[in-house]
Amino acid sequence: MTENTTRRCYLVYAVAPEGTSARDANDRLNQYIEDEERGLVVFHDHFTGGVHGGIAVFDVGDEAQRARLDDPGPLAGWTVGVHGLTFALTAVGFAEQLELTLDGYRDVTLDELRASEQPDPRFWWQRRGAS
Repeated sequence: MTENTTRRCYLVYAVAPEGTSARDANDRLNQYIEDEERGLVVFHDHFTGGVHGGIAVFDVGDEAQRARLDDPGPLAGWTVGVHGLTFALTAVGFAEQLELTLDGYRDVTLDELRASEQPDPRFWWQRRGAS
């Protein structure tokens, strides 16, 4: 690894070539993140609108996993950027950075945001634990 650490989270930003369908872009990004040799995928989401692709955050523990992030695999031909994160050195660090950002910049907690959301069938997390 290029940094002085053996563990760090990396953001992967991937944009599909023009003409790629949303379905194909989503499938290919999912294939990329399913590869466990890239480390522990902590977060991912897909783009909406005219640009197809998405982002993912990986908790990378060794040189082999870091090198695997640079192997585009199913994203061959895409524009892909891989960037190490400063404070998110682990998956837990990523989650803590989210909480710190909410609290420090907007004086709100994730629990408060959850409680304030109106029911919406698109929000899969509202269905967790529902019978």
